[in-house]
Amino acid sequence: MRNERSDKRDTGTRRRGDTAIKHVAAKRVASSKRETSQRKSSKRKTAKRVRVASSKRGAAFDPTTLEIYRALYTSVAEEMGVALKRTAFSPNIKERRDYSCAVFDAEGRVIAQGDHMPVHLGSMPMAVAAALEAVELGPGDIVALNDPFAGGTHLPDVTLVAGVYEQGTGIGGWGLGKKKQRGSSSESHSNTLHQSYSNAHYQSHSNTLPQPPTPNPQPLFFVANRAHHADIGGASPGSMGMATDIYGEGLRLPPVRLVRGGLVDAEMMRLLLANVRGAAERRADFEAQIGSLQTGATRLLEIVERRGAREADEYALRLIEYSERMMRCAISEIPDGVYVGEDWLDDDGVAPVEVKIRARVTIAGEEARVDFSGSSKQVAGAINAVEAITVSAVSYVFRCLVGADVPASAGLMMPVEVVAPRGTIVNAAHPAPVAGGNVETSQRIVDAILRALAQALPQKIPAASQGTMNNLTIGGFDPRNNTEFAYYETIAGGMGARPNLDGMSAVHTHMTNSLNTPAEALEYAYPLRVRAYRIRANSGGRGRMRGGCGVVREIETLVPARMSLLADRRRRAPYGLDGGEDGQRGRDTIIHKQRARRIASKGSWPLAAGDIVRIETPGGGGHGK
Repeated sequence: MRNERSDKRDTGTRRRGDTAIKHVAAKRVASSKRETSQRKSSKRKTAKRVRVASSKRGAAFDPTTLEIYRALYTSVAEEMGVALKRTAFSPNIKERRDYSCAVFDAEGRVIAQGDHMPVHLGSMPMAVAAALEAVELGPGDIVALNDPFAGGTHLPDVTLVAGVYEQGTGIGGWGLGKKKQRGSSSESHSNTLHQSYSNAHYQSHSNTLPQPPTPNPQPLFFVANRAHHADIGGASPGSMGMATDIYGEGLRLPPVRLVRGGLVDAEMMRLLLANVRGAAERRADFEAQIGSLQTGATRLLEIVERRGAREADEYALRLIEYSERMMRCAISEIPDGVYVGEDWLDDDGVAPVEVKIRARVTIAGEEARVDFSGSSKQVAGAINAVEAITVSAVSYVFRCLVGADVPASAGLMMPVEVVAPRGTIVNAAHPAPVAGGNVETSQRIVDAILRALAQALPQKIPAASQGTMNNLTIGGFDPRNNTEFAYYETIAGGMGARPNLDGMSAVHTHMTNSLNTPAEALEYAYPLRVRAYRIRANSGGRGRMRGGCGVVREIETLVPARMSLLADRRRRAPYGLDGGEDGQRGRDTIIHKQRARRIASKGSWPLAAGDIVRIETPGGGGHGK
């Protein structure tokens, strides 16, 4: 069950109770406020189109056309990702591809996703719902948010959301949603942005914003992307340190307009850049995200121009329905029953106490329920997960079970219910620190669910993969260009052995789908040097099928700096299955003047020029005797 491309996720609605939040994914289109607003807007063109499409559920449709639309919408999301990768400045986005893109219908339901980051994709629908609830989007507007308690995951992951409007709405500026000649959008976007503001000086456009001539224009689609910024402020360079509340982790953005009527809000951008390290790089990455949305809008309007809005909307709905049928079919192949899996995080970085995650999976016909009751309470350290992360992890696992090339739409999670008790490690309450929930706890949630499902599907479920992203950040001052720098990277490890195949070595597994930073790119961008990068021999668990091996990565800092590490599987090893042995645990070291010192898996340390950080990542568990 290879994870690298099984990352098309979605989520659904919440019903708040005293102890839990339940998710029935397809219904998470928006919050109750937005639903009320939609009911009052009976004249909404998009709602009319959805009602027309819904009324045709029993009508015949063309399967070939459905597949064409699946490919069309998916290609839009993929091209958005290509545009973002090729125009970003930071190695974390352009080299490691730590980003995700998705397309949503007029009601905020996801209809297509790129093959990007599972932890982003499964949670992005909640961010879009939060944006649509909080902000009345108009043509040319773009909303930015990263608030983990409003649809986000952790602070470095910043989501941008924009509406796609019919041509001729007169949105002004660089024209998100306006008809463009093919291939011209990037130049237009770049030129207008540089006219709007420069690196040295920002001028407010609050008195000159263009106004759309069409009253209350309604969107045809929404486009969104999420990118991990190498720094978003906070006490530690890289914004992945061990804060004890959300305020210490960085700048928290509720849904706010970053672009108004096609023009960047200069005051908002100035506020953002004043609170981050490496402001020029951050600004360029935001511009890349904006350009990616423009690309998506242009391609979607081309689809509408060729096929018509009504057909495009109808087949978006058909894709959602088809995905639901595929997921129901996959769940029906799992034997009915209740399956329980437990796993533990080593600690929270504050207290040396293991943190339990308990997943109780109930299969009943074509529906599934995943209940995390019995998991540990939220903790003081920065490994708490918000509900979006937990839903994302569940959707990832069930998407892997489908196996086929199913549309990555909202329908995938319609038959799945998630129960995540509030105030626990899987649904932390404000103001809990959450930097590691996105990257570490998400992995352990997957491990717990897979352990449960291994009882029902022993022929399909692999042993535990490395179960950590080994988050390393190093920041300081770069004398080469007299600027601050913030390097961030997740480091590959071993994949768990599969029932009939060995695990892969030196790969990113499960909730991450990123790449390593090439040594050349890293050394060019930062005052750092890669001293070693090799497979950690024999670190995979033995068995009939052997677990994949981890890696050894050594990085030397050429200037005084500060590093932070957020990792796991240093005490409790990745488990084997069916008699297979556990994979080796990870190990972390700082080498100062040729003397090695072991360090904890979570924390922050000063580095002198010439110090070397060595990360040895875990291997995957073995499978079978």
